[in-house]
Amino acid sequence: RGISSDQRPKRPLTAYFRFMKENRPAFREKNPEASSTELIKKLAGAWKELPASQKEVYEEAKKTDWQRYGEQLAKYKAQLTPGQAAALKEERRKQLARRRSLRAKRELTMLGKPKRPRNAFNIFVAEHFQESEGISPVAKLKKLFDAWQKLSTSQKKPYLQLAEDDKVRYENEMKSWEAKMVELGREDLVRSKKKRLKKKPAETAKQAETARTSLGNKAKLKLKKPEE
Repeated sequence: RGISSDQRPKRPLTAYFRFMKENRPAFREKNPEASSTELIKKLAGAWKELPASQKEVYEEAKKTDWQRYGEQLAKYKAQLTPGQAAALKEERRKQLARRRSLRAKRELTMLGKPKRPRNAFNIFVAEHFQESEGISPVAKLKKLFDAWQKLSTSQKKPYLQLAEDDKVRYENEMKSWEAKMVELGREDLVRSKKKRLKKKPAETAKQAETARTSLGNKAKLKLKKPEE
């Protein structure tokens, strides 16, 4: 209680990021029309061309900051009870996991990974969201969910077919994308063969439909038995 990870001393900047932070305002003033990405590229180029003697100034500043950081961190940890230390360790673990997840998603987006297929309900929502009544998005989704539940099998069929088509699109795009990743040496991003061949989309839908029909027939037989 009274302690949070926000109070933990901040890790010092690397020499490169210290250079970026110090010189960004001057570069922005010289390049007012440049986008953030363009500005970063200019700063990165300037750092690359910086003489070793000037880079050493930033390296020394980093070493000094790291020494100060070590002292502050030791003082911070000394005031924690075992329970607080355990709670903060878990909080930090979750924060790092979230950051890794975000970095992984950004990387996959940059590498052009195909978007996952939408299910039938998602397609129905996309088609009717704008016209749906409701003040908030949550209220609209609730109304659309209720409307979806009331649709007959024949009314849902077009959306189910579109969903199946989207699964085929996804699988085809993924095969091309994974082949490209292998060429780039990123086999770690390729799905395992076992997972890829687990079930074909059409087979999965057909099996689900067969199961629903079977359950429906069993329910009808149970209802008829008392009358007989």
